Amino acid sequence: MRRLGASSLNHAEILSILLGSGVKGYPVKLIAERLLETHGSLNALARADLATLCKTPGIGPEKSMIIKAAFSLASRMMDEIPSTKWDLNRPAEIARYLRERVRLEEVECLYALFLNTRHQLIRMEEVTRGILDAVLAHPREVFRHALLHRAAAVVLVHNHPSGDPSPSEADVRLTRELIRAGRFLKINFLDHIILGRPDGQASPDFVSLRELGYFYH
Repeated sequence: MRRLGASSLNHAEILSILLGSGVKGYPVKLIAERLLETHGSLNALARADLATLCKTPGIGPEKSMIIKAAFSLASRMMDEIPSTKWDLNRPAEIARYLRERVRLEEVECLYALFLNTRHQLIRMEEVTRGILDAVLAHPREVFRHALLHRAAAVVLVHNHPSGDPSPSEADVRLTRELIRAGRFLKINFLDHIILGRPDGQASPDFVSLRELGYFYH
Protein backbone atom coordinates (compact mmCIF):
# COMPACT_ATOMS: atom_id res chain seq x y z
CA MET A 1 0.00 0.00 0.00
CA ARG A 2 1.34 3.39 -0.95
CA ARG A 3 2.25 5.57 1.97
CA LEU A 4 0.15 8.75 2.00
CA GLY A 5 2.28 11.82 2.68
CA ALA A 6 2.85 15.18 1.07
CA SER A 7 6.34 14.25 -0.05
CA SER A 8 5.08 11.14 -1.85
CA LEU A 9 2.36 12.89 -3.85
CA ASN A 10 2.87 14.61 -7.19
CA HIS A 11 1.49 18.07 -7.98
CA ALA A 12 -1.69 16.78 -9.60
CA GLU A 13 -2.46 14.52 -6.64
CA ILE A 14 -2.04 17.35 -4.14
CA LEU A 15 -4.25 19.61 -6.25
CA SER A 16 -6.84 16.84 -6.42
CA ILE A 17 -6.95 16.67 -2.62
CA LEU A 18 -7.37 20.44 -2.39
CA LEU A 19 -10.17 20.52 -4.95
CA GLY A 20 -11.97 17.68 -3.19
CA SER A 21 -14.20 16.46 -6.01
CA GLY A 22 -14.78 16.85 -9.69
CA VAL A 23 -17.93 17.81 -11.59
CA LYS A 24 -20.00 15.86 -14.08
CA GLY A 25 -17.76 14.71 -16.90
CA TYR A 26 -14.58 16.01 -15.25
CA PRO A 27 -12.94 13.78 -12.60
CA VAL A 28 -10.97 15.78 -10.08
CA LYS A 29 -7.62 14.29 -11.17
CA LEU A 30 -8.31 15.34 -14.78
CA ILE A 31 -9.13 18.87 -13.63
CA ALA A 32 -5.88 19.04 -11.66
CA GLU A 33 -3.83 17.75 -14.58
CA ARG A 34 -5.41 20.25 -16.97
CA LEU A 35 -4.69 23.11 -14.58
CA LEU A 36 -1.01 22.19 -14.46
CA GLU A 37 -0.83 21.60 -18.21
CA THR A 38 -2.51 24.92 -19.00
CA HIS A 39 -0.36 27.03 -16.68
CA GLY A 40 2.88 25.11 -17.06
CA SER A 41 4.17 25.51 -13.51
CA LEU A 42 3.04 26.04 -9.94
CA ASN A 43 4.41 29.59 -10.07
CA ALA A 44 2.24 30.44 -13.06
CA LEU A 45 -0.77 28.73 -11.47
CA ALA A 46 -0.26 30.72 -8.27
CA ARG A 47 -0.25 34.01 -10.22
CA ALA A 48 -3.37 33.23 -12.25
CA ASP A 49 -6.40 35.33 -11.35
CA LEU A 50 -9.82 33.93 -10.55
CA ALA A 51 -11.24 34.57 -14.02
CA THR A 52 -8.32 32.76 -15.66
CA LEU A 53 -8.64 29.77 -13.34
CA CYS A 54 -12.35 29.49 -14.11
CA LYS A 55 -11.56 28.97 -17.81
CA THR A 56 -10.39 25.45 -16.99
CA PRO A 57 -13.32 23.00 -17.40
CA GLY A 58 -14.51 21.84 -13.99
CA ILE A 59 -13.21 24.93 -12.17
CA GLY A 60 -15.76 27.40 -10.88
CA PRO A 61 -15.56 30.33 -8.46
CA GLU A 62 -15.48 28.07 -5.38
CA LYS A 63 -12.63 25.85 -6.58
CA SER A 64 -10.65 28.82 -7.91
CA MET A 65 -10.88 30.44 -4.46
CA ILE A 66 -9.60 27.21 -2.87
CA ILE A 67 -6.56 27.30 -5.17
CA LYS A 68 -5.82 30.96 -4.43
CA ALA A 69 -6.25 30.40 -0.69
CA ALA A 70 -3.83 27.46 -0.72
CA PHE A 71 -1.07 29.51 -2.34
CA SER A 72 -1.75 32.44 -0.02
CA LEU A 73 -1.47 30.16 3.01
CA ALA A 74 1.84 28.75 1.74
CA SER A 75 3.17 32.29 1.35
CA ARG A 76 2.15 33.26 4.88
CA MET A 77 4.03 30.31 6.36
CA MET A 78 7.29 32.12 5.68
CA ASP A 79 6.19 35.02 7.88
CA GLU A 80 6.06 32.69 10.89
CA ILE A 81 9.74 31.81 10.71
CA PRO A 82 11.57 33.95 13.33
CA SER A 83 13.82 36.55 11.73
CA THR A 84 16.71 35.30 13.88
CA LYS A 85 16.71 32.12 11.77
CA TRP A 86 17.86 34.07 8.70
CA ASP A 87 21.42 35.21 7.96
CA LEU A 88 20.69 38.68 6.62
CA ASN A 89 24.34 39.21 5.69
CA ARG A 90 23.92 36.79 2.78
CA PRO A 91 22.05 37.90 -0.36
CA ALA A 92 20.78 34.36 -0.96
CA GLU A 93 19.23 34.27 2.52
CA ILE A 94 17.64 37.70 2.05
CA ALA A 95 16.19 36.52 -1.26
CA ARG A 96 14.81 33.39 0.43
CA TYR A 97 13.33 35.52 3.22
CA LEU A 98 11.35 37.72 0.79
CA ARG A 99 10.76 35.37 -2.13
CA GLU A 100 7.41 34.00 -1.01
CA ARG A 101 6.12 37.44 -0.04
CA VAL A 102 6.59 38.82 -3.56
CA ARG A 103 6.02 35.66 -5.61
CA LEU A 104 2.41 36.51 -6.49
CA GLU A 105 2.91 40.26 -6.98
CA GLU A 106 2.20 41.64 -10.45
CA VAL A 107 3.68 45.09 -9.69
CA GLU A 108 7.03 46.13 -8.27
CA CYS A 109 7.05 46.30 -4.47
CA LEU A 110 9.96 47.80 -2.58
CA TYR A 111 10.80 46.60 0.93
CA ALA A 112 13.39 47.86 3.38
CA LEU A 113 14.91 45.67 6.08
CA PHE A 114 16.09 47.67 9.07
CA LEU A 115 18.86 46.01 11.06
CA ASN A 116 20.64 46.60 14.34
CA THR A 117 24.41 46.75 14.83
CA ARG A 118 24.57 42.92 14.73
CA HIS A 119 22.64 42.94 11.45
CA GLN A 120 19.62 41.35 13.09
CA LEU A 121 16.21 42.39 11.81
CA ILE A 122 14.48 45.14 13.77
CA ARG A 123 11.60 45.58 11.34
CA MET A 124 10.68 45.24 7.69
CA GLU A 125 8.58 47.84 5.92
CA GLU A 126 6.96 47.99 2.50
CA VAL A 127 8.23 51.40 1.45
CA THR A 128 6.36 51.77 -1.80
CA ARG A 129 4.36 49.88 -4.41
CA GLY A 130 4.61 50.49 -8.13
CA ILE A 131 2.56 50.06 -11.28
CA LEU A 132 3.38 47.02 -13.45
CA ASP A 133 7.14 47.43 -13.95
CA ALA A 134 7.93 50.74 -12.26
CA VAL A 135 8.33 51.62 -8.62
CA LEU A 136 8.85 55.13 -7.33
CA ALA A 137 11.09 55.58 -4.32
CA HIS A 138 13.20 58.30 -2.79
CA PRO A 139 16.03 57.90 -0.27
CA ARG A 140 14.19 60.09 2.23
CA GLU A 141 11.36 57.52 2.41
CA VAL A 142 13.79 54.71 3.15
CA PHE A 143 15.87 56.57 5.71
CA ARG A 144 12.86 58.18 7.38
CA HIS A 145 11.87 54.68 8.47
CA ALA A 146 15.48 53.84 9.34
CA LEU A 147 15.71 56.82 11.69
CA LEU A 148 12.31 56.02 13.17
CA HIS A 149 13.41 52.46 14.00
CA ARG A 150 16.92 53.55 15.06
CA ALA A 151 18.45 51.18 12.55
CA ALA A 152 22.20 50.84 12.14
CA ALA A 153 21.93 49.30 8.68
CA VAL A 154 19.46 48.95 5.81
CA VAL A 155 18.91 46.41 3.06
CA LEU A 156 16.61 47.25 0.16
CA VAL A 157 14.69 44.51 -1.69
CA HIS A 158 12.30 44.76 -4.60
CA ASN A 159 10.85 42.44 -7.20
CA HIS A 160 10.76 42.48 -10.99
CA PRO A 161 7.37 41.06 -12.06
CA SER A 162 8.85 40.31 -15.50
CA GLY A 163 10.91 37.58 -13.83
CA ASP A 164 14.27 38.99 -14.96
CA PRO A 165 16.20 40.29 -11.92
CA SER A 166 18.72 42.28 -13.98
CA PRO A 167 18.97 45.84 -12.58
CA SER A 168 17.61 48.72 -14.63
CA GLU A 169 19.27 52.13 -14.88
CA ALA A 170 16.70 53.40 -12.37
CA ASP A 171 17.62 50.60 -9.94
CA VAL A 172 21.31 51.48 -10.17
CA ARG A 173 20.59 55.19 -9.78
CA LEU A 174 18.44 54.62 -6.69
CA THR A 175 21.12 52.37 -5.19
CA ARG A 176 23.83 55.00 -5.54
CA GLU A 177 21.55 57.69 -4.10
CA LEU A 178 20.90 55.45 -1.09
CA ILE A 179 24.63 54.79 -0.63
CA ARG A 180 25.30 58.53 -0.53
CA ALA A 181 22.39 59.22 1.81
CA GLY A 182 23.47 56.41 4.14
CA ARG A 183 27.00 57.78 4.37
CA PHE A 184 25.64 61.23 5.23
CA LEU A 185 23.32 59.85 7.93
CA LYS A 186 25.90 57.31 9.17
CA ILE A 187 23.51 54.43 8.49
CA ASN A 188 25.12 51.56 6.61
CA PHE A 189 23.32 50.75 3.35
CA LEU A 190 24.29 47.09 3.02
CA ASP A 191 22.74 45.89 -0.22
CA HIS A 192 19.99 46.18 -2.80
CA ILE A 193 18.50 42.81 -3.77
CA ILE A 194 16.31 42.39 -6.84
CA LEU A 195 14.06 39.35 -6.98
CA GLY A 196 12.96 37.79 -10.25
CA ARG A 197 11.15 34.49 -10.65
CA PRO A 198 12.51 30.95 -10.94
CA ASP A 199 12.69 29.92 -14.60
CA GLY A 200 13.64 26.28 -14.15
CA GLN A 201 17.14 26.99 -15.42
CA ALA A 202 20.43 27.14 -13.54
CA SER A 203 20.46 30.96 -13.44
CA PRO A 204 19.61 32.52 -10.05
CA ASP A 205 16.28 34.28 -9.60
CA PHE A 206 17.85 37.23 -7.76
CA VAL A 207 20.79 39.59 -7.96
CA SER A 208 22.71 41.57 -5.38
CA LEU A 209 23.82 44.98 -6.60
CA ARG A 210 26.68 44.87 -4.11
CA GLU A 211 27.90 41.57 -5.58
CA LEU A 212 27.52 43.03 -9.07
CA GLY A 213 29.94 45.80 -8.11
CA TYR A 214 27.58 48.78 -8.02
CA PHE A 215 28.60 49.65 -4.45
CA TYR A 216 32.19 50.30 -5.51
CA HIS A 217 33.38 53.28 -7.51
